[in-house]
Amino acid sequence: MPSATHPFYAVLCYTIALFSVPGLGVAKENATSSDLKTEIKEYIGHHLQDAYDFSLFSYTNASGEHVYIGFPLPVILWDNGLKVFSSSQFLHGESVAQVGTNYYAIDHGKIYKTNAEGVIEYDEEHHALNEAPLDFSITKGVASMLLIAGLMFWLFRKLGQSYVANGGVPAGIGRFFEPIVLYIRDDIARPNIGEKKYGKYMSFLLTVFFFIWFLNLLGLTPLGVNVTGNIAITFGLALLTFLITNLTGTKDYWLHIFDPLGGSMKWYAKVPLYIILIPIEVLGIFIKPFSLLIRLYANMQAGHIVLMSLIGLMFIFKSWLGSPLSFGLAFAISLIELLVALLQAYIFTMLSALYFGFAAEEHEHH
Repeated sequence: MPSATHPFYAVLCYTIALFSVPGLGVAKENATSSDLKTEIKEYIGHHLQDAYDFSLFSYTNASGEHVYIGFPLPVILWDNGLKVFSSSQFLHGESVAQVGTNYYAIDHGKIYKTNAEGVIEYDEEHHALNEAPLDFSITKGVASMLLIAGLMFWLFRKLGQSYVANGGVPAGIGRFFEPIVLYIRDDIARPNIGEKKYGKYMSFLLTVFFFIWFLNLLGLTPLGVNVTGNIAITFGLALLTFLITNLTGTKDYWLHIFDPLGGSMKWYAKVPLYIILIPIEVLGIFIKPFSLLIRLYANMQAGHIVLMSLIGLMFIFKSWLGSPLSFGLAFAISLIELLVALLQAYIFTMLSALYFGFAAEEHEHH
């Protein structure tokens, strides 16, 4: 079953489910309904997690072996020295990788030291007891971010060069991106941050908008990546907004937090109110970035779950009535996800600019 959410895969899965091609991993003719649902859940769970390789799709051959179509990534471990090898040694988690005299196995998406048989010991709560080396591997999430970072560097370098070469007029694909850049500047940064200080935040706002947008779009390709549906990634992006907001905050920004009533009341009248107001304001410092990371994570994660579930229903129905319905819904949701990919990047950028505006506020004091 394909592990991506691209509309092309919806069409492919519909065709496969309709004609029940023998040998496909989740479309086995002799599989029970319970086994089929379990395997579909496993595929969805695998798609949502990060991985040490790119797996486009898999199938079961005539001898009953799983065949994976994709390509491996480098595994980089620190275990009494640097260990570098290809993730193809793991055979998608089904084999033990040998590096010198050491053996490594993947368990629930994490690499552990083991023996030649790949034995993993667990405690009562089913947590692995094996030693886990420091992992600096290039997973498909990391590879996707590096790819998008390189694409953005090349794209906007070309855009800058076209400005220089054409006297401030963009050429080629720059004509598509220039209105977006101007929109972020004139309709997001300036109104929310202010004319005086918006400039120093523009580089971050432009970077985070296109970074999230491109990653969201990449998640809708046959590569099957789910970078922005990883809470660690959205946490990192929200942390940057949190740090920039509070490290660039003006005196008025901090006075608003620790002296929200200002000089309008006597100090002895303000003390009882401050016992309530100051903790709320301080809590708000952390709630704002938390809302950023949860909103992006939950929306992208939910979109991938819904799409994969609808695609999985095609293999459950395998009929002329149920499969077309699942296909239609999956294809419609895929198109909606294209809009959601842009919308989530816009919301994250808009709210970041709003928080920067709070940090940059200044008032005249008489």
